[in-house]
Amino acid sequence: MLKRKSLFLLVIMLIISACLPQVEVHDSMEDFSSNPLPATPGDQGLPTPLPTREPYAPGTLVDYTAQTGDTLPALAAHFNTTVREILEANPFIPPDATTMPPGMPMKIPIYYRPLWGSPFQILPDSLFVNGPAQIGFDAISFVNQQPGWFKDYSFYLGGRDRRGGEIIQYIATEYSISPRLLLAMIEYQTGALTQPQAAVDIELYPLGYMNQFSKGLARQLLWAANTLNNGYYGWRTGRLDTIRHKDGRLENPDPWQNAASVALHYYYAQILPQEAYEYAISGEGLLRVYTDLFGDPWAGIEPHIPGSLLQPEMSFPFPAGKVWAFTGGPHTGWGEGEPLAALDFAPPSVVGACLPSEQPAVAVADGVIARRGDALVVLDLDGDGDERTGWTVFYLHLANDSLPPVGKRLSKGEPIGLPSCEGGKATGTHVHIARKYNGEWIPAGGALPFNLEGWIAANGEQPYQGTLSRAGRTVRACECSDRSSQVQSQP
Repeated sequence: MLKRKSLFLLVIMLIISACLPQVEVHDSMEDFSSNPLPATPGDQGLPTPLPTREPYAPGTLVDYTAQTGDTLPALAAHFNTTVREILEANPFIPPDATTMPPGMPMKIPIYYRPLWGSPFQILPDSLFVNGPAQIGFDAISFVNQQPGWFKDYSFYLGGRDRRGGEIIQYIATEYSISPRLLLAMIEYQTGALTQPQAAVDIELYPLGYMNQFSKGLARQLLWAANTLNNGYYGWRTGRLDTIRHKDGRLENPDPWQNAASVALHYYYAQILPQEAYEYAISGEGLLRVYTDLFGDPWAGIEPHIPGSLLQPEMSFPFPAGKVWAFTGGPHTGWGEGEPLAALDFAPPSVVGACLPSEQPAVAVADGVIARRGDALVVLDLDGDGDERTGWTVFYLHLANDSLPPVGKRLSKGEPIGLPSCEGGKATGTHVHIARKYNGEWIPAGGALPFNLEGWIAANGEQPYQGTLSRAGRTVRACECSDRSSQVQSQP
């Protein structure tokens, strides 16, 4: 095993109801109607035809170059094969590998499925997330310098009135999606940054999602951000294998696609008819608008997820020696659906009720408070105070009057707030924790699972189900707080 891992390193050198944030999102596949957008926004002519691929014989070994964030389970799902077959074709990869090194050449056996989508890549993954590439970009200042109507648009969001760039900054931060991408999207669909007046009614459905609970541009943007994350992390983990278009057509994303491009395919499939969809995902669609606003996104890109990514050591989010209930297995970190990045824990004495807790939630590692909001804080483990870089841990459902101030440094095990029902829907007092690395939500189960004092998280059949396992013992997630769901933190 050591020899195989050494060879792997050489290759690297060579080349939904129990706990939800309080957000107004309705990511339903229902209630769509005709979209107000023209098939080809603006007078741009016909787009360049999208490239296609020919079918492969079953089991054909194809060349693949690892992309940032790739994992073996996801690649197996994309190519309709198995992890075992990929390992047999690439014996230098250790079976316990986490993320693949970006740029690493691989051979993957492919089993062709019909209805493949376009292999044209729109945006690199590092420019999809609100990560290191967004440092130095001020959405508020950028919007205020534009001639369009968006800078004067306001909406009550996140507890106060926000205007233009403030809305983008808020949504980008909460969902951890690039503010540049959100701006390019609303410019493409509404002319928000360049037109003095909106081409569509911004109080109705300006992005084309026809749902009565998502009226108005701000709510449309919340839905858009949630939908983008569902597409991105669905592809990242391999759970998304088919996109259903609003007209009923099915599309299987091209196996070589990257997560950001699939997220945009998934988003536009919900709202655009076929001709407008094909235009939007072409080089003349969103990519052209993004390039006009911010430059070529593919110039000088830096991968934001390295190969062999490992989680730093973390303790349970409750005091040492205490027994708490594991009440929620992998489920959404923020919003609805993907990413399944979070776990829930509760003191047994308050499970199932919104009662005060005498036991605080604690820091899982040394860090600094990078952000606080409604019943939430972000613990930044690299200590630079910027949640877009390095490892961060997101805490939700902490009592607002117990939150530490931004900038406060905490040692592992120090109190970080009192569990509560505040901050969104909750069936009882608890704490919700999720991880991010360089702005990307890291799934709680899968190839790089949560590891809390050696207890390893695993997905269940449904969100909120799942297990924690260590040394042959397994506890299952349950709101009931029975003995089989309780776990003790190390003294």
